[in-house]
Amino acid sequence: MKKLLLPFFVFVTFISYSQKNIKVDLSNPKATVSTHLKFLSDENYSLEKSAKAFYNLDPSEAKENAKKLKMILTGKGLIVDYDKIPNNPNYIDTTIVNKPHKYLLFSKQLPQVYLVKIDNKWYYSEETVSEIDVLYNEVYPWYTQWIHELTPNISNQKILNFELWQLIAVGIIILGTTLLYFIFREILSFILRKVQFMVFHKRNSNINVALSHMARPIVMLLLIFFIEKLIPSLKFTTTINYFLLGALEIVATIYWIIVFLNLVKVIMSFYEEYTERTQSKLDDQLVPILKNFLRGIVLFVGFLKLLTVFGLDPTTVIAGASIGGIAIAFASQDTVKNLIGTFMIFLDKPFHIGDWIVAEGVEGTVEEVGFRSTRIRAFDTSIFQIPNSKLAEIVVNNKGLRHYRRYKTELTIRYDTPPELIEAFVKGVRALIVLHPDTLSDQYNVEFTGFGNSSLLILLNVFFIELDWNVEQSSKHRLHMAIVRLAKELGVEFAFPSSTVIIEQFPEKKGADMKYNLSEEKIMKAIDKSKEHFKNSLADYPYKTEE
Repeated sequence: MKKLLLPFFVFVTFISYSQKNIKVDLSNPKATVSTHLKFLSDENYSLEKSAKAFYNLDPSEAKENAKKLKMILTGKGLIVDYDKIPNNPNYIDTTIVNKPHKYLLFSKQLPQVYLVKIDNKWYYSEETVSEIDVLYNEVYPWYTQWIHELTPNISNQKILNFELWQLIAVGIIILGTTLLYFIFREILSFILRKVQFMVFHKRNSNINVALSHMARPIVMLLLIFFIEKLIPSLKFTTTINYFLLGALEIVATIYWIIVFLNLVKVIMSFYEEYTERTQSKLDDQLVPILKNFLRGIVLFVGFLKLLTVFGLDPTTVIAGASIGGIAIAFASQDTVKNLIGTFMIFLDKPFHIGDWIVAEGVEGTVEEVGFRSTRIRAFDTSIFQIPNSKLAEIVVNNKGLRHYRRYKTELTIRYDTPPELIEAFVKGVRALIVLHPDTLSDQYNVEFTGFGNSSLLILLNVFFIELDWNVEQSSKHRLHMAIVRLAKELGVEFAFPSSTVIIEQFPEKKGADMKYNLSEEKIMKAIDKSKEHFKNSLADYPYKTEE
């Protein structure tokens, strides 16, 4: 048993001896950093040996710099990972051209602090020495000494391994920040409301709520910044500062996400206010789509920022996001195409909400332009969902943008209608179109255009002013009724598909000869009567056009 325990005791003895006999070693970056920091630990404290990490300085100045640099790292909560520091005497940083033999201890948090190789040894650089006082004053401002002077009699008393003055200071900070939160929140909310009123010259409840929600995280960010400046003054250990500052950075990132989400809400409230003043309903449809898109961007960027806070390298995060974005884009090409199609629709505005469109056999009213597809309701109330990528490429006939609604048909009358009645009938129809309140009186066609299989063909081509489909049908009804009455007054009969059998040459057989009254006076009275009747009927017309 003694033989088994002997190696263990030898190992423990060796470790203890080596810890007590750490030598000054400046042969590589790892050795220099170890010399500087380990000789400032309680077990191996030697300020003179720690100062050896500084090149060509007065001993007292080197000692002061060694102590201040250690306090800077502690105040910022920067824990040195010796396993990551190179121990190669000829270490070269390939990213640096002018000074290849250079090592940055904390490249992101403290780029001013780095080591350089001088005469085959590694020392803290001249720039590091010149920046130490500046960094120290930033981490430990003037009020640090003032805090210690306020608590001279309790600085050595400890509770739970914390000095009593530290706990008292923490309590004061909590109470002070709570009070400042309520004060700053009211002040900032008041300022934001004033700005909103200056921009719109009126109150908007949605914008006021969004601004109120945005004021709270902004105040919290200000208080977090204030607390971060105070934490080094409390002189906690490096580990405690590391966790405290790390937690505050996580909380600050979350509050920044909340700020930008509320900023999106404020911006979209402004935009929604603007869209309400425009006639286009497509702008109204863009509001929820744009809001969700901006929220997605904020959450995505905030998530990437949180990953860097948890220790991931920003370059790796950005590269991963780029590769992941490309992979997602390839995996969801149709979704990306539809998204691009959505933005093209909103930019080009080929139609608006409520327009009647015809697109490759689909005909109906545009009800909604979504993030991926557009919903069209057909005349039979069925729904068509058309992908926006396809809708942005095909030919779209927007009947909702017409200036007028064209109506074209043919009036068919009997072959045996006398020329005088044909001419009178055409003139009468023209007069009715001029009298109609919903037709263009200077753009129409009523002409005898041809001979059909069983009728004479009269072209009727008119333009209705009202664009609403229901109004158009009512306008047709009134015009048709007036034409039917005109034909009745004139004695003109409409034809229908038929075949005529000639029987006049048979013995004692006579053909059916229509009797037409061709009196000019009778014709004029019939036209005038039809016009007068049409004028009187306008009083009961359900859709009136303002003159």
